[in-house]
Amino acid sequence: MAHAVVEWTDNLAADGFEIRPLLSLIAAAMRDADGVFPSAGIRVRGIRLEDYVIADDTGQDAFVNIRVLMGAGRSADFKRAFFERLFAGVEAHLEPLFARRYLALSMYVDEADEASSFKHNNIHHRFRKAD
Repeated sequence: MAHAVVEWTDNLAADGFEIRPLLSLIAAAMRDADGVFPSAGIRVRGIRLEDYVIADDTGQDAFVNIRVLMGAGRSADFKRAFFERLFAGVEAHLEPLFARRYLALSMYVDEADEASSFKHNNIHHRFRKAD
């Protein structure tokens, strides 16, 4: 399981920001992590925010916030290396926006507590059939 939710302020649209390429970048990084994140468990979605206050509320600032939730069990070394690479990739992707406007980027990573997680997913069956 690896879920990512990308929140972004709607004022980025005026600068040509499109969410889909960023979502695809994150999903591809997860799929390319040598099977650490099973493809059938990857969920990456974007939420366009229309109501927000940033800094001094002048409207000239924007943000992109990424929240990742994954199942427990990955090593600390893997998590540090993977998420540092992912964050660097997202930074590079957003560099044109950083060059044009005030922008805050953040990413937070959490692990799901298996005792309080409930899932049902038959997408895994489709991937097993492909093997």
